Amino acid sequence: MTPANSFPVVIVTGLSGSGKSTALKVFEDLGFFCIDGLPSEMSPKITDLILKFDSKYRGLALGMDLRQLEFVDGWDQALRDFNTLGITPQVLFIEARMNELVRRYATTRRPHPLESRNLGLEQALDQEKNLLEPVRSGAALVLDTTNYSIHDLRRVIQTKWSAIEEVGRGMRVHLISFGFKYGVPSEADLVFDLRFLPNPYFDEKLRSLSGMDKSIAQFVVGSDVGSEFNTRFLDFLSYMLPLYADEGRYRITLALGCTGGRHRSVAVGESVLATLKKKGYTVSIEHRHMELG
Repeated sequence: MTPANSFPVVIVTGLSGSGKSTALKVFEDLGFFCIDGLPSEMSPKITDLILKFDSKYRGLALGMDLRQLEFVDGWDQALRDFNTLGITPQVLFIEARMNELVRRYATTRRPHPLESRNLGLEQALDQEKNLLEPVRSGAALVLDTTNYSIHDLRRVIQTKWSAIEEVGRGMRVHLISFGFKYGVPSEADLVFDLRFLPNPYFDEKLRSLSGMDKSIAQFVVGSDVGSEFNTRFLDFLSYMLPLYADEGRYRITLALGCTGGRHRSVAVGESVLATLKKKGYTVSIEHRHMELG
């Protein structure tokens, strides 16, 4: 029998058309046993059955969505059943912006699960988003695929797997560095504008580097303004995150933005990442626009 705590269970769900099927294929490539279209009330039973046998698989990935109309109604009971089995499934919620979902449906010409004579595509997408909000709010990781190709989605999920793989129960923090000129991440819970910090872009010797380089980190965070801000910002996060946790929140996404997303936001993000890891948080980081800035 495979121990439950050594066999991760990932539930892949989200908005129709956002890329859930592609995500499941990524987990299959990572060595997971994958099942798609599973009713929520059956998922704990199937998981328990698979755990009774020694498995060559790295884990289990279950695809669930509104193609099974009872998915939302049975969600809370499914989580209770998982808890009874001693299993904490990690939920990956995949979404995209409305205009992109509409475009994808126009391309594939497939009907939305909630479409009907009285409900058009955009109305169906709105209704789906509202129905799935309770599932989204409890997800370990929310992934917006609006600007991703299939290959981008595969790369990002593989990169972010470490964030899902960690099954500790503490507050989970996901950091996104970004450039305002490319757009604010829609999945962010809190957005911080760092465009007041010293900008290495105007130094020709530093322009080609990124916030991952020590010289850029020293220029941004090591400056008088940057050092003072960094200290106060880290103190603020250290004060704020436990308050969120006390309110039952265990996942939060912080977006750190500068003009192009290459220098200042990356340097501050790396500083926050190191500090929160030392404090014992489960934390991951994505430099969304670093290669574009």
